[in-house]
Amino acid sequence: MDTLLDILKYTLPAIIVLIANAIIVNKFLITEMRKRQMAIFQDGLQISLRLRLQAYERLTLLLERVQPRSIIPRLYHSGMTVQGLQYALIHSIKQEFEHNLSQQIYVSDRVWQTVVGIKEQEMAMINRIAATLKPEASAKELHHRILDYILKSEEDKLPIQIGLSLIQQEAKLVLSQKA
Repeated sequence: MDTLLDILKYTLPAIIVLIANAIIVNKFLITEMRKRQMAIFQDGLQISLRLRLQAYERLTLLLERVQPRSIIPRLYHSGMTVQGLQYALIHSIKQEFEHNLSQQIYVSDRVWQTVVGIKEQEMAMINRIAATLKPEASAKELHHRILDYILKSEEDKLPIQIGLSLIQQEAKLVLSQKA
């Protein structure tokens, strides 16, 4: 009986220390695993934030590139007809848009639908103005009519300006949520 008590005297504290160590090590490992998961999550958020901001940048560039003040000088050359410039403008707008289709997964539906609407409005405006001219007339006439239309419109009411403002607001909102 004394031997049993002697054995228990030494083994019971050892078992208690072993259990305590196991609990401490387990809690430490769980804490470390949570820290790693949080770090991975934070890295994912940073990557997601970068992708979203890049999408806003690309959509801003898209809108800047398809506005008549920048697209016409890139495409217009002397000797073009109204029909030729109209086709070149519409084709270029569609290409710019298609090149940026993937950006829709990084921005809100509201921003994406606005960009789609702007593309459609710009093409409709070009087609509407071109329809008032003879297809074989000089493209210079279409160029001037489009620029006159833009100048007569209120600058802050143009679809592209509205879209750029919306993109800027949403980008600022995303950045403020990060902080």
